[in-house]
Amino acid sequence: MNLGNLGNLLKEAEKAKKRFKETQEKLKTIVVETAAGGGMVKITCNAAGDFLSLKIDPSLVDPKDVESLEDVILAAIKQATEDVRNAAEQEMSKVTAGFKIPGLPGF
Repeated sequence: MNLGNLGNLLKEAEKAKKRFKETQEKLKTIVVETAAGGGMVKITCNAAGDFLSLKIDPSLVDPKDVESLEDVILAAIKQATEDVRNAAEQEMSKVTAGFKIPGLPGF
C-alpha cells in the first residue's frame, strides 16, 4: 500500500466517523411509540434506546391482579426494544452502506 492510498483511507475513515456521530445524534430525535395490551400500555422511546414515557390505562390497574399488569408492561418493553432496534438499524444502514458491523447500535 502506498502512502497516497493510506491518506485516502484515513480521510474516508474520518468522514465515516463524522457520519456515525451525526447519526447517533439523529437517533435521539427519532421517536418510536409502542403499545401492548390492546393499547392499554404505551411506551415512547427514541431510536437511541432512551425510554421517554410510559402510560398505563387506569382500568388495567387491579391490585388483585398485578401479574397481568406486569405481563403487559413486559410485552410493551419487549416490543419497544424491537421497534427501537429496527429504527436504529434502518438509520445506521445509511452510514454503514448496509454492512452489519458488530458493536454498532442495533447490530
